[in-house]
Amino acid sequence: MEKSWQQFLERLEAENIGQLPNDVNLRQSLPLVWAVSSFVVSQCLRRPKLLLDLVESGDLFSQQRRGCYLAELQTLLQAAEDEKSLHQILRRFRNREMVRIAWRDIAGWAPLEDVLCDLSLLVEACIQASLVWLFDKACLRYGVPVGPDGLPQLPVIIGMGKLGAWELNFSSDIDLIFAFEQDGVLDDKRGTSYQEFYLRLCRALVKALNAQTEDGFVFRVDTRLRPFGESGPLVMSFEAMDIYYQSQARDWERYAMIKARPVAGDLGAGERWMAMIKPFVYRRYLDYRALAALRDLKSKIMQELKRRDRMEDIKLGPGGIREIEFIAQVFQLIRGGQEPALQERRVLVVLARLAMLGQLPQVDANKLIDFYRFLRLVENRLQEYADQQTQQLPEDEEGKERLAYSLGFENWPAFYAHLQTVREQVQSMFEQVFAGPETEDKESPAKLVWQLEGDDESLKLQLEHLGFSQAAQVLSQLKVFRQSRVIHALPSQAEQELDRLMPAVIELAGQCDNSEVLLQRLLSVIEAIASRTAYLTLLAENPDALAQLAKLAAASPWIAHFLARQPILLDELLDPRTLYAPLTRQALEEDLERRLSAVDDKDDEGQLNALRHFKQSQVLRVAAADIVGAIPTRIVSDYLTDIAEVVLNKAAELAWRHLARKHGPPPGGNPQQVKDFAMIGYGKLGGIELGYASDLDLVFLFDGDPSAETTGPRPLPLAQFYIRLGQRVIHILTTPMLSGILYEVDMRLRPSGNAGLLVSSMAAFARYQRESAWVWEHQALVRARWVAGNKTLAPTFAQIRMDILCLERHPEHLRQEVVKMRRKMRDHLDKSDSSHFDLKQGAGGMVDIEFIVQFGCLLHAKLDREAFQFTDNLRLLDALAKVKWLTEKEAAFLQETYLYYRERGHRLALQECETLVPANEFQQQRAGVKEIWQRLVGEF
Repeated sequence: MEKSWQQFLERLEAENIGQLPNDVNLRQSLPLVWAVSSFVVSQCLRRPKLLLDLVESGDLFSQQRRGCYLAELQTLLQAAEDEKSLHQILRRFRNREMVRIAWRDIAGWAPLEDVLCDLSLLVEACIQASLVWLFDKACLRYGVPVGPDGLPQLPVIIGMGKLGAWELNFSSDIDLIFAFEQDGVLDDKRGTSYQEFYLRLCRALVKALNAQTEDGFVFRVDTRLRPFGESGPLVMSFEAMDIYYQSQARDWERYAMIKARPVAGDLGAGERWMAMIKPFVYRRYLDYRALAALRDLKSKIMQELKRRDRMEDIKLGPGGIREIEFIAQVFQLIRGGQEPALQERRVLVVLARLAMLGQLPQVDANKLIDFYRFLRLVENRLQEYADQQTQQLPEDEEGKERLAYSLGFENWPAFYAHLQTVREQVQSMFEQVFAGPETEDKESPAKLVWQLEGDDESLKLQLEHLGFSQAAQVLSQLKVFRQSRVIHALPSQAEQELDRLMPAVIELAGQCDNSEVLLQRLLSVIEAIASRTAYLTLLAENPDALAQLAKLAAASPWIAHFLARQPILLDELLDPRTLYAPLTRQALEEDLERRLSAVDDKDDEGQLNALRHFKQSQVLRVAAADIVGAIPTRIVSDYLTDIAEVVLNKAAELAWRHLARKHGPPPGGNPQQVKDFAMIGYGKLGGIELGYASDLDLVFLFDGDPSAETTGPRPLPLAQFYIRLGQRVIHILTTPMLSGILYEVDMRLRPSGNAGLLVSSMAAFARYQRESAWVWEHQALVRARWVAGNKTLAPTFAQIRMDILCLERHPEHLRQEVVKMRRKMRDHLDKSDSSHFDLKQGAGGMVDIEFIVQFGCLLHAKLDREAFQFTDNLRLLDALAKVKWLTEKEAAFLQETYLYYRERGHRLALQECETLVPANEFQQQRAGVKEIWQRLVGEF
């Protein structure tokens, strides 16, 4: 080191270049950089002024230098008269900047991400500047190819691999694909085709970058990732590439295209090319069909790891860089179509987002991020030594100590021990990614049964051995299933996946209680998803997901049918940590916002499907947690109500934006935020008592001058605007999609029922309630509250509600009306008989408790407005005890009984049963409710 430094100083003096500034940062970093990078040393010795120029210009210390690359290089190339001078200018510019980047990296002045980005942008500048220079010269010689707009048409240079991801290492090849948007013929004597023009141009570009001269090379170029590889044309039109990727591209090319990015040429056309290729890379569904290809790729990687020459390769060896990239990219290929956040080129960003989306444990993602940074630093140090493309650890002692020193380790053993720890953990995580189920024994009983290999008697024996007590019934089920129209029509790939899945299904069902019933439920789910191969693969590849499906289906036919109708939810079964953990209100809002942020604001269908998938996945979580006892049954309704309110608020927001785009917002409003519109929840929604299949009782209100107009180019009177807003909300909630509807909506509780306006003003609503409403409408108002829209209207509605509840009423008249309505309901709705009791409508059931509460509220709310502000029955019972209408004991009894009824109702819903229980159940509770009714209300 000292010898080469002395040579450098002598060259400075001999060439009368000047003295290096006495900069403290330079002096402190110089020994380390000079010791570990022979590339830096050789460049400085070759052109001593280079280092002096870097220091005096301040470029060596600048974090923003990358922004000047292109403009400065284009200025330099104005002096290039021929390709020889082009090559020289490119190489000298490149070497200067590479010295700068290496120095800053080794000195620790730039974080890894900046170093990789600097390298990538340097490549882009070199490609773009040389391409434009060569294009101009070619146009003068052959003529000008023009694009659809009639302007000169540059080709598109697609950067692949680490260049595409802004992650280029110090001495990397650059993987390029060349394309052009529109084909044509030049206006020259020979009628040269655009294809031929661009072929000559791209060959000249590769030579300008790749050729070795006395100044070295710019960057080594690899074009083998183009369509058809080395046997294909160097450059192709967009149309030809589209045909190739639609019909002939292989699975590994999807993997490679994750990082593809236009890096030079016509960048606008490049973005159009990216839009064209996107459906090839990211499928709109969860693409579990890619697993076979990914597993094959993983197998090839693992075979390579066994090669002796790979053992000390920090990229391709065990626990190397490639394994971390694979972990990130398998998730991207499978989930990227559904999770736009994963349509990202940078590995570090993808790993962080996988943790955010719950696809990787946060601790694993953090480790992989740290490991990736460390391995990339090692890679750069290896390549910064001599500007050679190597990932092999040094074998000589000097090289080992130099590498350890460059990374801040005391010695080689300390560095190597840390490296081994990193590689072992990376390899462990790599081996776990989509490891797949163990291959079953080809002669397993379950497989023999599924293939119907043997006579019926032997198959029955096999089924009994598998745990089925009614073997004949099960064999019949399987035969009917195999002969069904859906199964017969399966394509060969789906049939193969079904053959992989079904032995596991049969085996799993046989191990469970009530195995015959469970098998039938599982067969129903599988028949519903059979034509969608991705879901068969999901279950075949993930035994844990299949086990969760069996667990939930065994406990609830409702969940089995729910999953059969919405198979996209099968993905939720992959992670029990989230499956059995319903989200809080804030987390629900964040999750829905994340899903919708990935959908274009004008994509109505995408928004409707995102809302439906959100609601369905959250309800599944609640039901799963309910079934396994992860949450108390009594708070199931709280979770379901939160889900509904989050959906309603988002529906109001989407509807508002839709209307505001057309007609403008009301005066003083803005197009993004709901103003002066309220959605009032009644019944179970208002009372925070929603069940799994509850519809939503809603009333829409607005506050403002009905005759005022919106402020857009096509203004509407506010009354009409809010009616259209209500219609749009109902459209969002009830439009049938492939993913179903959001909620059934009942609007009959609005003023004047079905004959009334869809949306009323607050003033009109208050007037109607005060002057025209029936007693039963005031009863319904007991459980009414603001649930969505503009929250500033919540106090206004609460005030109206309390004013109506506190009206003076004649007790006897009120009693007669309540009794009359209850009798009418019981006559029409009570399904109780000598053997069964109707939990809801039967005498002493849930509705009787609700009527007791409503009667008491209408009589006594005026005694304590604050106590009666709540809308749920449990707290209203507390209020009735507070005003002494109920005793504390009676209130507690009714609360406990009401909760018993609700819990049993949830259980029956999950079993797809009506709310009927044996007549001998709840006898004590029913009698107690009747007794309180008779004391407070009178005749039954």
